[in-house]
Amino acid sequence: MLALAISSDSTTRLKIIEVGEPHPAPNEALIAVRATSLNRGELRLVAIRPNGWIPGQDVAGVVEQAAANGSGPAVGARVVGLVDEAGWAERVAIPTDHLAILPDDVSFVAAATLPVAGTTALRTLRHGGDLADQRILIAGASGAVGRFQIQIARQQGASVTAVAADRYVSDLRDLGADEVVASIELAEGPFSLITESVGGESLAHAIERIAPGGTIVMFGTSSGELTPVGFRQFVPGHEGARLQSFAYYTSGPDVGADIGFTARVARWRSARSSCCPDCFVAGRCSSPECTSAAQHQRQGCSHGDRMSTKTL
Repeated sequence: MLALAISSDSTTRLKIIEVGEPHPAPNEALIAVRATSLNRGELRLVAIRPNGWIPGQDVAGVVEQAAANGSGPAVGARVVGLVDEAGWAERVAIPTDHLAILPDDVSFVAAATLPVAGTTALRTLRHGGDLADQRILIAGASGAVGRFQIQIARQQGASVTAVAADRYVSDLRDLGADEVVASIELAEGPFSLITESVGGESLAHAIERIAPGGTIVMFGTSSGELTPVGFRQFVPGHEGARLQSFAYYTSGPDVGADIGFTARVARWRSARSSCCPDCFVAGRCSSPECTSAAQHQRQGCSHGDRMSTKTL
């Protein structure tokens, strides 16, 4: 089969080559890949991994061979999944607990953006507990994780402030951000939850805006800068607040279930465009054309059905 692998004789360090077929373990299904996506971490790995190594973590496709132990989806099922490597190939073996059934109305291309970014967004937000009526600040909101965080937090009933360049204002408001500011210094706190992937001065400003007892979740440092942190940054005014580091690959089991949740978020997002602008937010729909719960259910949107990030 063909795969896109590391090749030092290529100017891009990537080359399509012939490789051997995967040999699935008993708990793995063989997936015929229809789409995959690119993550920032993979770009770093391309520069340092040896010849022949196949990148690729986000995969969407069709089950070509079901898992031998009987777990997971059947042959022919449309799925989306997460692997550590080897996703940039025609076929890949994926543990069934890292797979989710893909709704028919979510394309393979859209689904391939979900596993890393979507599960990171969902799991970072869980550190905020029940998000209903909370004020949340998302730094670096224009990236893939930030965009998912906006949608999930808004669906949970949170008030979302996003930090992003002016050119993203309209786009992020459409996703559900209540306010978009060009820099974190312009965000008016306090916030009970702040998700932070920039680092450096941005993290320092986040500490200044966290509510007492609140949580700042650090899941990246795109600035490449370190942040000096000391006791006096928290006291007085931010007592009990905590800094929480996050790495998706050590964030716990049930990856497939969380990927499935993000797939449903993608489906609701698509359905919203055929319903009304506020349907995505439980209990906030005011459109006279969209007052019927049965209508919402037929259109597949989440109105009246706030889903918990803790249980799904």
